[in-house]
Amino acid sequence: MAGLIVRRVFQLVLLLIGISFIVFMSMHIAPGDPASIIGGPTATQEDVEAIRENLGLNEPLLTQYFDYLRGIFTGDLGFSYQTKQAVSEAIIDRFPNTLNLAIASIIVAIVIGVTTGIISALKHNTWFDGLSTVIALGGISIPNFWLGAILILIFAVNLQWFPVGGLTEPFWTIEGMKQLALPAITLGTGSAAMIARMSRSAMLEVIRADYVRTARAKGVREKSVIMMHCLRNAMIPVITVIGLNFGFLLGGTIITESVFAINGVGRLMIESIAARDFPMVQGSVLLVATLFVLVNLIVDIVYAFIDPRISYE
Repeated sequence: MAGLIVRRVFQLVLLLIGISFIVFMSMHIAPGDPASIIGGPTATQEDVEAIRENLGLNEPLLTQYFDYLRGIFTGDLGFSYQTKQAVSEAIIDRFPNTLNLAIASIIVAIVIGVTTGIISALKHNTWFDGLSTVIALGGISIPNFWLGAILILIFAVNLQWFPVGGLTEPFWTIEGMKQLALPAITLGTGSAAMIARMSRSAMLEVIRADYVRTARAKGVREKSVIMMHCLRNAMIPVITVIGLNFGFLLGGTIITESVFAINGVGRLMIESIAARDFPMVQGSVLLVATLFVLVNLIVDIVYAFIDPRISYE
């Protein structure tokens, strides 16, 4: 396990270097000049050139990249071109909202997905199985922005059960839970559908195994057979899907945060891209990439606890 962690950390460093290079070059090659945006429509050419020199944008691209890379390894992600705020401070301010939304969404996805998948497997080829399959396909197909708008229209505007948007209260309070409810359902629906299909497939495979038939033949209670023999052995592929989806949720909150006016990293990224704020975009992407790799490392560690037969030697 220690060797796995060391290898993954080394891979993480290489991955982040590669991602930082791709994002840096993409932002600088794309059309648009941040100096002109900062200067505004009334800025003269001399003003724009002064801004470029002040930001270091007149240096060769590789020189700018290596300066940026040196800052990453020293903990300095630079300063926002727009607000002059340190990138790390801006991300730290907004990241809790994104993390809370992602955690709430994956909880919704796990509760709905795993429960539906298990019941569908136990009631194979029944009306419930068919209905859950149709709903799962719908959940995967429905775009987040459309589902979010519909939920706001029904539950926030018409019924007034939940607030329209924003995330200003702590998530452990009643008001905070209400603010998280609709965004979490919107973001977690697609993941719930995928988890449900994987849970169903894994459970169907395990239920037909010889050791399950043996347990039933010995008179083990059906509840114990399902919980101790079937569910635990079916969880390996399900955990993989959950881990991948949680990583995607951390980086995929952009649309949901925009629809529900949540000040998270995703919304910060959209605003920074529109403003050509290179340091802010690069810092946000690096954060998402780091979290995605760390989530996958945690999933690998969880494997060993669930199934001791798995070895990382």
